[in-house]
Amino acid sequence: MSEKAEEEEGYPRERHYPNRPTGDQRAESQRRGEVEEVTASITKTVITRPPPTLEQREQIVVTVPSVHGSTMGRKDNDCNSWRDGGDLKTEADRKLTGSFSQLTLCSTSPEIGNSSDDNSPPLESAFLGDNAVNAGGDDGVKRSHKGKSCEDDEEGHLVYHTGFVMKERYEVVLTLGVGAYGKVVECIDRDKGEHVAVKIVKNIDCFREIARSEIAVLQEINSLDDDNRFACVRMMDWFDHEGHICIVFELLGLSIYEFLRQNNFLPFSVEQIRHMAFQIFRAVCFLHRNKLTHTDLKPENILFVCSDYNLEYNDETQGCKKRKLRSLDVKVVDFGTATFDHQHHESLVSTRHYRAPEVILDLGWNQSCDVWSLGCVLMEFYLGRTLFMTHDSKEHLAMMEKVLGPIPPHLLKQTRKQHYVHNERLNWDEQSSSDEYVRKHCKPLKKYMRRKTDEERQLFDLLSCMLEYDVCRRITLEEALWHPFFSPMRVQKQQCS
Repeated sequence: MSEKAEEEEGYPRERHYPNRPTGDQRAESQRRGEVEEVTASITKTVITRPPPTLEQREQIVVTVPSVHGSTMGRKDNDCNSWRDGGDLKTEADRKLTGSFSQLTLCSTSPEIGNSSDDNSPPLESAFLGDNAVNAGGDDGVKRSHKGKSCEDDEEGHLVYHTGFVMKERYEVVLTLGVGAYGKVVECIDRDKGEHVAVKIVKNIDCFREIARSEIAVLQEINSLDDDNRFACVRMMDWFDHEGHICIVFELLGLSIYEFLRQNNFLPFSVEQIRHMAFQIFRAVCFLHRNKLTHTDLKPENILFVCSDYNLEYNDETQGCKKRKLRSLDVKVVDFGTATFDHQHHESLVSTRHYRAPEVILDLGWNQSCDVWSLGCVLMEFYLGRTLFMTHDSKEHLAMMEKVLGPIPPHLLKQTRKQHYVHNERLNWDEQSSSDEYVRKHCKPLKKYMRRKTDEERQLFDLLSCMLEYDVCRRITLEEALWHPFFSPMRVQKQQCS
């Protein structure tokens, strides 16, 4: 399928960064030069929830911190060989947790607000629900059997106002985000007196089906982790309001991507990466044990439980302000395209920059595609920017080769994308302007290492295991949790248990 055809079919497209190069804008933005300078040490505490302006209410990415804490999982017994994994597969581990505040409604589509994701797995029969009919008009979309509600706008969004009440329980406070799937609003739960986030899906048949599929996954997650041991989003409630599927989540803080953006894309420290990655790996590992693949792991889909921060003097940027998070607890969110092992696997999954080579080459995929995505995510934490910033599949493969070495010939032989291959090698013009871009922006993995400390060597060893072309050789998250890079986290858990 061509790049254009992929877009027309509604597949996920690459993320477009407001402050990063897209298309022909190849020069990397000089982020650190854009931050304000300060003349003294700053100790002011900043809360990431100022009164929202009208403009902020229309933004897709939202800053809503939570007052709730998060839980870490059970004690893991260390072992001599990190690849042995120890006894991580106890029945108590077949569980999961989470909460939600900042929902990116079309988060599997990088061009937020401009496209929808039709990559969700097939619905279970119990969730097929209402018969759909064409609502008429020129849009050609299918709405629920109730037809177009008087409370809907022309795009299928629910029309509401401050104080609007749904289910005689959830009172709208403000709009948090708008996307292709619908809107997210902050509500007061009148029954519990708590603030929650409610995802209001458009009254359009395809979006209702995607929402029901996500609900099925979230219900499974809730049932497997009733004691909230893993860092995944938890659905608190769901209901149908006049044809709009509404999903209720806890409020959380910023996504990691949005925090990076607001912090001028300053990278995280290795210690911060270790703390966040350990939580993420445990959560996604739990999904894998329960035969579920997320398929769209990226910084936008990992949220801080609370993104409050302190402003501090930053020596590395000549006195510029940097934001230091007060907590590194995170949650994995957005299960709209999560796929169980037994379900049909769409050929194209994941947001482009985090898409595994087997997906690009159309070789079929399994849970290992999540491992590749997380390898890219960790590199983004370390660099403060995306490792593979591209909008073209062949260029993407060329960037991989620059960072990781040649793609194994046996994988190129198996690909259905034979136009990517010439003489058992990637069909790539090394004299092209694209190759110049690749050479300018990519280098061998180990050369990204800033310091030759033991912890950085361990991090890059882990990354090399995750960014392995061959899924048969790629590390599993079960194994990754026993990598030496995470030894301090296991010791910490043992001390706290």
